[in-house]
Amino acid sequence: MTAPADGVDLLADHSILLAIPAFLPALAVVGIIVLVAVRDRRAERRESEQDPASHASGDEETR
Repeated sequence: MTAPADGVDLLADHSILLAIPAFLPALAVVGIIVLVAVRDRRAERRESEQDPASHASGDEETR
């Protein structure tokens, strides 16, 4: 990389800092969706372990 000419000031580009307010809410929403999905799958797994006969007999369709 060559040195800048005399009298030229190079300014840092802070576009990442400007993008943070846009990405943080999006990441928060994704995190909440993943959290809810994981909790739901764990609850479903616990429910199926407690009552395996209802799933095997097709009782799920009548609910």
